[in-house]
Amino acid sequence: MKFVTAKDKDGVFVGFLNEDNNSVLPLGRAEDKRTVENYFPTTMTECIAHGEDFIKKVENLIEWASTSGEEKELYIPLEALELLAPIPRPAKNIFCVGKNYAEHAIEMGSKDDIPEHIMVFTKAPTTVIGHQEKVHSHQKVTKELDYEGELAVVIGKAGKAIKKEEALDYVFGYTIINDITARDLQSRHQQFFIGKSLDTTCPMGPWIVHKSEIENPNQLNIQTKVNGEIRQNSNTKHFIFPVEEIISVLSAGMTLEPGDIIATGTPAGVGKGFKPPRFLNPGDVIEITIEKIGTLRNQIADEY
Repeated sequence: MKFVTAKDKDGVFVGFLNEDNNSVLPLGRAEDKRTVENYFPTTMTECIAHGEDFIKKVENLIEWASTSGEEKELYIPLEALELLAPIPRPAKNIFCVGKNYAEHAIEMGSKDDIPEHIMVFTKAPTTVIGHQEKVHSHQKVTKELDYEGELAVVIGKAGKAIKKEEALDYVFGYTIINDITARDLQSRHQQFFIGKSLDTTCPMGPWIVHKSEIENPNQLNIQTKVNGEIRQNSNTKHFIFPVEEIISVLSAGMTLEPGDIIATGTPAGVGKGFKPPRFLNPGDVIEITIEKIGTLRNQIADEY
């Protein structure tokens, strides 16, 4: 199952994306057709918080749409919609893991930079934008805007002190994040938050894929292109810290909640890793593709 947050002339809604990835069932609107008792929450985070009850209700609604003769009327062509970030405004900062691929750690320094323990920083909720939205170039504050393609984990239920062997039970699904970074600000301030939290520097999407469709998140191809050129090409099997360990470590003394988002780190091939560096410029198009999820596409705006 794939879930989107989308917008059309009638407003914003949570929807189910069909198997062909070409049309969307607006859940709340479809439920209005089926019954006067519309029990679908209006935001993705609320839907996620309902856990398996939400999934069962979606399954029932899909079945009803296919057998009632309402299917063609209810589904909306994807091309007619604006896709927002699946969670347009997260309740918390996005958790981000740094240097989770050995080759990336080396390209940013040396073998001595391969971490022994998980590195974690965060991005502000105001960084989040959706598929096909423009990224501000922030030319007045940075000259070193960089891309980072990453698998993101969306937490499905609250948990603390989660055991590694139980960690995936706490996942709702997976999406893609571009952890865009102002490298000069990152270096200047000797920490990551400012350089990682400029407005629009967390493209996310295009949708969330439910965990039932991804048996092993630590075995997914990941590729980033800039203007059609492959810059990053790896697999999550190269994680230093797999998804289960990340969740376990983060939750050791801190409660993870439904809708929390964890970006799992980027592979080698970022702009800063080239000699000379190859930072982003206005007009550049970044496309991040992750196996079993899809492609997140954004362009750097000509202004801002």
